Amino acid sequence: QVRLVESGGGLVQPGGSLRLSCAASGSIFGFSAMGWYRQAPGKERELVARITRGDGTNYADSVKGRFTISRDNANNTVYLQMSSLKPEDTAVYYCNIHYAWGDDDWGQGTQVTVSS
Repeated sequence: QVRLVESGGGLVQPGGSLRLSCAASGSIFGFSAMGWYRQAPGKERELVARITRGDGTNYADSVKGRFTISRDNANNTVYLQMSSLKPEDTAVYYCNIHYAWGDDDWGQGTQVTVSS
């Protein structure tokens, strides 16, 4: 069983930056992508950014140009650098690993609040 541990969330003012980290313990053999999702109150969980095994990336339109996803293969860690944060970025952010056979592992979530 893979355990995903997220860190880096918190309270930040509009226009500020945060960096989320997600470290995977255990083997992630067979993964096809690692990514970040978020869920705001009253809304469905949505994809924020994803990086594939081949280092391809894709982003939600709402975060393009502001967020950057990256991965440290040696440490099974995925990062989300968030800049120019807006109040509408406020949500619980979840780390995800998607496997080639269709399964997913999820982190416990980390709260990001953008407010003055």
